[in-house]
Order: sequence, then structure tokens, then C-alpha cells
Amino acid sequence: MKKSGKLSLLLVLTLALSLGLAASVWAQPKDKGMAPGIKCLTLEEAGKIFDLKEKLHTDTAALRKQMMVKHAELAALWAAEKPEESAIQAKQKELNALRDQMQEKMTAFEFEAKKIAPSYHVGMGMGMGMGMGMGEGYGMGHGMGHGAGMGMGRGPGGGTAPKEAPAAPAK
Repeated sequence: MKKSGKLSLLLVLTLALSLGLAASVWAQPKDKGMAPGIKCLTLEEAGKIFDLKEKLHTDTAALRKQMMVKHAELAALWAAEKPEESAIQAKQKELNALRDQMQEKMTAFEFEAKKIAPSYHVGMGMGMGMGMGMGEGYGMGHGMGHGAGMGMGRGPGGGTAPKEAPAAPAK
């Protein structure tokens, strides 16, 4: 066979293979590729879930602010020339108590979301994102949490530690 004949045959086979693969992708169910048991939300479910997320975001605003302040205070403690272990541990306990409160609110949200749409996927991954860096590794970073920016984790702090710890928020 001549070179042009081999090239033509290769081109035809490549085209046939490509069309075959494309047809198999188009023929898949629309929710193929999602985690098992997950379906798309209806418009009504999506609206209710959105409202539920907005309520959670509003209800946890003060708590998220307190957590951010505790992170800044912890960063300042770590940034000291001689970090004081007891002060750092005490501040970490305060932060852990706030995280526990946040987790309780998130669990309540998840139960409510499941009532609206039983196949709704809640859990890790909903709020992955970058937050504000407040120190050398002790700021809000790539936290794995829920909702818009509520994933507070120890990530790469992008800023420098504050010179003074900010005042505690008014209750």
C-alpha cells in the first residue's frame, strides 16, 4: 500500500474510533459521573437548599468571626519570641470549643438538607476554598469545611502575624 493509502486508512480508523467514543459519552445518563446515589436537585429543592445555606451562613456569622479572632490570637502567641505553651494550649482549647459549636450547627444543617432532598450530598468538599492567611501556617487556609468559607483549617498562612492580638468581639 502506498503512504497516502496507509494515511487515509489511519485517518478513517481514527475518525471511526472518535465517533464511537463520542456516541458512548452522549448515550450515558445525565447524572453519570456523580457519586453513586446522587441525583440532580429539582428547582424547588435547590431553592430550599439555597435558603437553608443562607440561613446557616447568617446564623454562624458571629461564630465564624470569633473563630477568626481566635486564629489571629493563636498566631500572635506562636509568633512571640518565646511562645508560651500554656497560653497556646488554652487558646487552642477556646478555638476547639468554637469549632465544636460550628460542627453542631453543620450537623443540624446536614439533617435539614437531607429532609429537603434525601439524595443531597453533604459533607466535605462543599466549602473548600482559600481563606485569609494570618501567620506562619496558623491562619485560615485551605480548610475543609462546609458552606461559603466556613472551612477553617490550618493552612498556609499568607500574611504575617499581627503585632497585637485583636480585641475580642462584643457578645
